Amino acid sequence: MDLRGSSIRFRYALAGGVVISMLAAGCGNDETAGTDTDTTSESTPESSSGGESPSDEETTSGETEPTDSGGAEPVEAAVTLEELCESDYADIKTPEGFKASLVTDVGTVNDGSFNQFAYEGLKAAETCFGIETDFIETANQADYSNNLTTILSDEPDVVVTTGFLLADATLTFAEANPKVNWIGIDQFQESYPDNYVGILFREDQGGYLAGALAGLLTESNVIGVVAGREDVPPVVRYVNGYEAGAKAVNPDVEVLRVYNASFDDPAKGASDAQQMLGEGADVIFGAGGVTGSGGVRAAAEAGAWAIGVDQDQYATIFGSGSAKGADRIASSAVKRVDLGVFEQIAAAIEGEFKGGVFQLTAENNGITYAPAHDADVPPEILQQLEETRAGLADGTIDTGVDPITGEPL
Repeated sequence: MDLRGSSIRFRYALAGGVVISMLAAGCGNDETAGTDTDTTSESTPESSSGGESPSDEETTSGETEPTDSGGAEPVEAAVTLEELCESDYADIKTPEGFKASLVTDVGTVNDGSFNQFAYEGLKAAETCFGIETDFIETANQADYSNNLTTILSDEPDVVVTTGFLLADATLTFAEANPKVNWIGIDQFQESYPDNYVGILFREDQGGYLAGALAGLLTESNVIGVVAGREDVPPVVRYVNGYEAGAKAVNPDVEVLRVYNASFDDPAKGASDAQQMLGEGADVIFGAGGVTGSGGVRAAAEAGAWAIGVDQDQYATIFGSGSAKGADRIASSAVKRVDLGVFEQIAAAIEGEFKGGVFQLTAENNGITYAPAHDADVPPEILQQLEETRAGLADGTIDTGVDPITGEPL
C-alpha cells in the first residue's frame, strides 16, 4: 500500500474558518449537547494524554521500557508501521547522527494509552530509519518547560510532545529553536512556525465507531462513556461521536456520560463505570486515558461489554488475554498516534517537514478499530462495524459532530 501518494500526506490545512473554530475549541467546551447524564469529577486536572503518574520521581529520562503491547492488530484498512517502512521507506537515506526525542504529557511510555502509542511511533522510526531516540516522562504540568529544556540539551533534530496541554510550551520552544522540528500531538495553534506541525485526529469518527458497536451490542439500551476533561476538544469529539454512532444504529439507546478532571485516576474511572452499570448500562466506553481505562477494566471484570480507546486495549489493559475480563472487551477505537509520529519523523529525515496541521482520519487509516479477539461478538455486528468504518472512510457516513469543536451539528 503506497500511502505517500495517497491521502496520508495532504492534511495540512489552515483555512480561516478552521482557525476560528479551533480557537473556540481551545477555550474549552463548558456545555455538551445531547447529554443524558453529565457529571464532572472534582479531582485535580493532570493531563491531556492520560498516562499514569510516576509515584515519586518528577522526571524520568530514558530509563524505563514500555510493556510489549504491540499496538492495535490490523483490521482490513489498517497499515502497520513495519509495512509502511518496507513499502514506502526502504530506500530512505538518514543523515548520520539524526536524533528524535519525545516528551510525554503527565504519564509514562508504558501507560497503555496515548503516551505509549507516541513512544511506539518513535521506536518504529528508530528501527526503520536507524535514528537515535530518547524520551522524558513528565510527572506534572509544572515540569513541561524544564523537560523541554532538558531534552534540547542532547541536540535532537526532532522533538515530539504529546497532548493538548503541552501546546503552549511547545509553541514557545519551537519559536525559540527554529533549527529543531517539533511534532505536537493534539496541538492546534492559530498559526504555526515552519518547524512545528500539529497532528490532529478525527476523534469524532473513533467515537462514532465505538458508539455504533455499543448500540449494536446493548441489550438494556443503556450504554456509558467514562471520559477525560471536558475542556480538551479531542475528548469532547470522542464523547459526542460515541453518542451519535450509538443512536445512528439504535435510536432508542440512552447514553450515560461522565467527564473527569484527571486523566490518570483509574479508581475514579472504575467508580464511574460501576455507577453506570448500576443504572442499567451494559456497555462502557473509556475515553479518558488511564481514567477511562479504569472504567473499561471495571466494566469487563463485572461481565459487561467494554470498549477501549487509542490503542488496542485488549493488549495494553488485559495482557493480550491473560487478565480477567479479556473476553469482554469487544474492540477499541484506535487513534493512530504512532502513525502520525512515524510519518512526521520521516518527513523531517527527507527534508519534507512542513509546519501546519497534519490530520489523521478514517480515510487515511488514522482512525480505525481493534479486533474482537476473545470476545464473542456476533459476526453480523462485526460486519456492520466494518461497514460503518468504510462509510466514514469514503464519506458516505457523517458523524454529525463538528470535527473541530466536537459539538453536535
